[in-house]
Amino acid sequence: MQRYKSYALGQWIDGEGVETNLYNAITGEQIGEVSSKGFNYDEILNYGRTTGRKVLSKMTFQERGRMLKALALYLLARKEKYYQISAWTGATRADSWIDIEGGIGNLFANASLRKQFPDLPYYVDGEMAPLSKNGTFIGHHIMVPKEGVVIHINAFNFPIWGMLEKIAVNLLAGVPSIVKPSSVTGFLTQVMVEDIIESKLLPEGSLQLILGSARDLIDHVTANDMVTFTGSHSTGMKLKTSPAVVNNNVLFNLEADSLNAAILGEKAAPGTVEFDLFVKEVVREMTVKCGQKCTAVRRMMVPEAYIDEVQKAVTARLSSVVIGDPATEGVRMGALASHGQVKAVRESVEALNQSQTIVFGDLDNFDVVGADKNTGAFFSPILFRNDNPFNDTAVHDIEAFGPVSTLMPYKSLDDAIELAKMGKGSLVSSIVTPDDKEAREYVVGAASMHGRILVLNESCAKESTGHGSPMPMLTHGGPGRAGGGEEMGGKRGVLHYLHRTAIQGHPTTITEITQIYQQGAKGNLSDTHPFKKHYEELSVGDQLITESRKITPEDIDQFAALSGDNFYAHKRETNFEGTMFEEQVAHGYFIMSVAAGLFVDSYEINPVLLNYGIDELRFTKPVYAGSNIHIRFTCKEKLPTETSPKADDPKSQIQRGIVKWLVEMLDDSDQPLVGIATILTMVKTKNQTV
Repeated sequence: MQRYKSYALGQWIDGEGVETNLYNAITGEQIGEVSSKGFNYDEILNYGRTTGRKVLSKMTFQERGRMLKALALYLLARKEKYYQISAWTGATRADSWIDIEGGIGNLFANASLRKQFPDLPYYVDGEMAPLSKNGTFIGHHIMVPKEGVVIHINAFNFPIWGMLEKIAVNLLAGVPSIVKPSSVTGFLTQVMVEDIIESKLLPEGSLQLILGSARDLIDHVTANDMVTFTGSHSTGMKLKTSPAVVNNNVLFNLEADSLNAAILGEKAAPGTVEFDLFVKEVVREMTVKCGQKCTAVRRMMVPEAYIDEVQKAVTARLSSVVIGDPATEGVRMGALASHGQVKAVRESVEALNQSQTIVFGDLDNFDVVGADKNTGAFFSPILFRNDNPFNDTAVHDIEAFGPVSTLMPYKSLDDAIELAKMGKGSLVSSIVTPDDKEAREYVVGAASMHGRILVLNESCAKESTGHGSPMPMLTHGGPGRAGGGEEMGGKRGVLHYLHRTAIQGHPTTITEITQIYQQGAKGNLSDTHPFKKHYEELSVGDQLITESRKITPEDIDQFAALSGDNFYAHKRETNFEGTMFEEQVAHGYFIMSVAAGLFVDSYEINPVLLNYGIDELRFTKPVYAGSNIHIRFTCKEKLPTETSPKADDPKSQIQRGIVKWLVEMLDDSDQPLVGIATILTMVKTKNQTV
């Protein structure tokens, strides 16, 4: 029998005695034991705040992102080990794929987010705020990694995904973490953490693992720490209102199980593709992971005219679901995570049965293939029907966290929206309809009480990730009963672990702090044209002031002829009375072209490989014939990039970085700015070792 240990303080540690026995959900056999008795949580938290944070917070976003990518590749190569152990939790191969490869996919997704962040340990948020008349005093915001440690308390249903989807975000932000999985399935988490520690890819102290009871862990949090909790609403609220969390104003993210709803649209009548999609989706949500998902469909709302047809189709599909040992061929649904879960789900089903009718399934009489129904934690799918959901309301309050769902009718889409909201806040809802206007009406009406809404129809069905799949680029969480928290969400998720500070000063000072050139800052003028410098040789603020070029009527005429842009304002013979212009005006794109002609060094090959875009192009006032135009051209920001060398493509082996340039188009008046833009160039590095 294995003794599963925790990892903290830079070593594997074991608690005193036996706190929890661990069992195989399929066979009922004991597989191990675990304890956290005697752990010094104050010391463990301090270790993360010091040892873990010391290295992690000083790494740049690019370094952290590459670290996550390397870790994802390392774990993916070892995935079969995790699949074997995941089967002990009652999961089928398909269930385990969500947990294992879905979790590793979160690492990859968050690793790719580094492209949206600077090559700095901190992030510059938003745009500059002008605070003075003459521009010598401005404001901005930076976001730095929070100085504490984040504690992730995870539910039993996703022992790998639950850990990886959370730590991927805080690690990219530069914040260390302590993972506390459920004791029931934490043995799978521990196996993966063993590999993570062995890889030495993460700085020591950036990840610690606690198996067993959390005990007084939360009592030791400080104002700099953060807590995330996934599980029941009641337990989450107890932790969220604990004295240490409240008194220290600790950031607490609660994601609770919720009564999610799936809606069959009125236009999705029997015989339509969408009707069949609805039936397939709700049955999948009932049976994947045995319904042990916080995003599973607990309530099905269908037009009252279709309810008998829906019931018939859903029960027919449920009848084909084979329950048993996932190792047995043909088995589509495994077991619940433990006998404790069987007891809890059974009690919820019995409570729901007081106000509604079971139309499929039986608590006691069901077949199990390849295993013993009594020793394993097996449970039959249960489909309820509730014909009066506005009055028989237990279905909107009681959640059976297993393969259980309730079918109910609605008279109008407004009724469906109201029924969905009666769940008092949900992580997700879905509507299956071929009608986009019906979808819009539902989404707008139901959005305030849902964290995510899926619209499913024939057009997106082949690529849809489904009702129950939160994606790392979108926020995961919901209001009310669902906890009011948010997880993941792409860049939003990372910013959750950063502290925002307003900064004020001269543009030159703010440029140095942000490493982004601020308009009005002092430029670095030199005799060397910026385009002659390699990526490493360029500094933010490197600047070129060009010579002037006079704009003539002939220039404007020729650009009109060449481009085909004969807008009235560009024609000499136009009567300009009543227009916004005084006379023939130059095309804005002609002025941008003139700018390129002035700042581009075209006399010899240089490190600039190509120009691949223009951002934030604005024309601020008209340019008339006779105006003299010059350019202030400044290195605004540097962003590293990564090459993907191909042996048969020498160009792909050129190492480079991205440089953003501020282009200020100026005339010789008292208010000289006529246009402004940011151009992006790809610049070769000096060191070309691949």
